[in-house]
Amino acid sequence: MWKQILVLGLSVSVLTACGSAQETEGSEKAETIKIGASFDLTGPYAQYGSFASNGAQMAIEEAGIVDEKVLEYIVEDNKGTQIEAANTFKKLVDSKKIDVFIGADVSSNTETIANLAQEREIPMVTPTATKESITSIGDHIFRACYIDPTQGELLAQFSTGDLGATTAVVMVNSENAYSTGIAEAFITEFEAKGGKIVKQINYGAADVDFRPILGTIQGVDADVIVIPDYYETIGMIAPQIRELGIKSTLIGGDGWDGVTEQTKNNPEAVEGSYFVNHYTVQDDSELVQDFIANYTEKYGETPNAFAALGYDAARILIEAIDTADSTDNVAVTNALVTGSFEGVTGKITFDENRNPVKTVSVIQITNGENTLYKKLDPSQY
Repeated sequence: MWKQILVLGLSVSVLTACGSAQETEGSEKAETIKIGASFDLTGPYAQYGSFASNGAQMAIEEAGIVDEKVLEYIVEDNKGTQIEAANTFKKLVDSKKIDVFIGADVSSNTETIANLAQEREIPMVTPTATKESITSIGDHIFRACYIDPTQGELLAQFSTGDLGATTAVVMVNSENAYSTGIAEAFITEFEAKGGKIVKQINYGAADVDFRPILGTIQGVDADVIVIPDYYETIGMIAPQIRELGIKSTLIGGDGWDGVTEQTKNNPEAVEGSYFVNHYTVQDDSELVQDFIANYTEKYGETPNAFAALGYDAARILIEAIDTADSTDNVAVTNALVTGSFEGVTGKITFDENRNPVKTVSVIQITNGENTLYKKLDPSQY
């Protein structure tokens, strides 16, 4: 039961690490609900954190008031480091006195915060951290995105099913838990489906010239090459794959969101590739199209999956507070456990590990654009 409440004037307070809003002594706690967030806004992952924070802020502004209390969004910049992630969370809890928390973006920083959130018993929803173990930290930790193993399993099922693949090459960033998590699940499921992994190639996070390792798969003619990494890296690897004449179909996870922009000067490098994602702008549902229109008007750019997940994470917490009719941490956590949420990224319920059960979109890159190939509902995976 998502409530759309008209926001009058400046009824939503938005605070950042660069500024503060004047508080009314003695009445602040009674009149506001403080939603804290920590994202990388200026560091190496700012392209993810900024979108997620924008989505969360917009959801909070749209809601405006819950149970006659003003929603206040207080976001801190963790600069993409685990030390700052911990520091910003402690500041939000000890100084800003937040009620609930959204964040962070990448799994390493989120894991650091999740340990603190569980210790402080602060209900938390991460929009985008996909590392499987994060929610197992404790009963106050939830996520809006599906986990790395789910992506790997779905990619294997899609490859063997829809694409009819029987052979695969797996390229792994061995220094990145996101990449290794998806790759391990893909390999297990692909082999369980009768497929053969003909080669696994490991590379490092700082690598930019992949030709020497790609040379080892020239002539292998694998049906698919799975590259579970982020779009900046795919933007380097894919052109080098095609440069060497390797024609295998490329597939990847949600980190590919943004790859068409990254390869706009060489679109043929990723033409015909597939990746799984949390949402697509081609979803014609009213909720998704309203979100896209409102976000684009507010921020001047089309929202990606990180923005959509930030939006959903905030909506989930707001609805849980509304259902609980309280900011009591136990009541909010119970509302999250038992709730069903209509999100931009799908209808969301939580499993026993507080991971979302929801729709997954398979995206195909066609003529340099992301196109919706199919949607998988939870019963299909």
